[in-house]
Amino acid sequence: MENLVLSVTEFITLINQTLEYAYPVVYVEGEVSEFRISKNKWVYFNLKDDESKVQCFASVYSLSTVVEDGMKLRVKGLPKLHNKYGFSINVSGLKPVGEGSLKKAFELLKNKLEKEGLFAPERKRPLPTYPETVGIISSEQAAGYADFIKIVNKRWIGVDFKFIDVQVQGEPAVSDIVSAIETFNRLPQLPQVLVIIRGGGSLDDLQAFNTEPVARSISSSRVPILTGVGHEVDVTLADLAADVRASTPSNAAEILVPDMRDVSIQVNSSFAGIRAKFDHRIKELNFKIEHLENTLLRYINNPLERINELNSRLTSGHERMIKYISDQLQNFGNLLNTFNPRAVLKRGYSIVRSNNSLIRSGNNVKVGDELVVELIDAIIKSGVISVTKK
Repeated sequence: MENLVLSVTEFITLINQTLEYAYPVVYVEGEVSEFRISKNKWVYFNLKDDESKVQCFASVYSLSTVVEDGMKLRVKGLPKLHNKYGFSINVSGLKPVGEGSLKKAFELLKNKLEKEGLFAPERKRPLPTYPETVGIISSEQAAGYADFIKIVNKRWIGVDFKFIDVQVQGEPAVSDIVSAIETFNRLPQLPQVLVIIRGGGSLDDLQAFNTEPVARSISSSRVPILTGVGHEVDVTLADLAADVRASTPSNAAEILVPDMRDVSIQVNSSFAGIRAKFDHRIKELNFKIEHLENTLLRYINNPLERINELNSRLTSGHERMIKYISDQLQNFGNLLNTFNPRAVLKRGYSIVRSNNSLIRSGNNVKVGDELVVELIDAIIKSGVISVTKK
């Protein structure tokens, strides 16, 4: 080996093969200096500490955030010895490190996207009042997701949830979230709304939601997006790009669906109002009919044309009364259809009773009880074998 003589190209090739074998991936932290972009394609900068610096090279498409001199970054890449430009790190990913750099990156990217109009109010779309199909993007293990589902189930029934499990922090989180949004947007039957859920955490924990790919993916979604990310004080770029921002995952559940109790009160109040209007209107029309009949009697000996005129007025009054009552009955029928239990059964749900009482909780049944399960096309009698608490 000591007599081995290599050409410069062979030497560089040997070094790169050695580096690729020994260090296929390195993570390096340092302060950015001499940051520049060439031809809107290539990114060059140095990472430095108090004693050393190393050159870094990347594609502009690998940047998930805005970078400038003075920021502290952690880069992921492959060490490489270039045959003309010397040693550098070929960067495949990077992220700001430290609260100061994270906040600086947040403000820089926020200003950039704001100038492009991604956060403009006129881009925001309303959410459906009574959603039937909802896509959820979250981690199945996240406490925020569990809180969201618990509150939704307490408030409303009959929603068809489609769930995609993603990483909500760490290196895969950005690509996971973007991929989930794109998957929902490619479905033949789009959900009515997408909900992105993530519980609280530090600024670093929420970094995936402050990246350019996630913000742009939310902004370009064909489906309206509701975000429930972090605590009330946390406002991410994902929140700003979303159609509606909730302060917490629990608040997202409250925004997404109404409370059945409130809707029930509104329906009962509307029904009472309709009945009162019916009664009042019928009294008015009865009074007018009596008045017209009395007038007709007074003018019974008048010429025929006067009688025809009064008869026409009487007929018109009856027609208006009938049309008004018909319209009100139609509106009331629509309200009743909205809360028809059979509509819920058609979506695949069932009604369970025991001793002619609805079962709303596992606390109301015990082993050996006889249950009556009502489906859309059948009624099934069954017995309770076991009861497992959730």
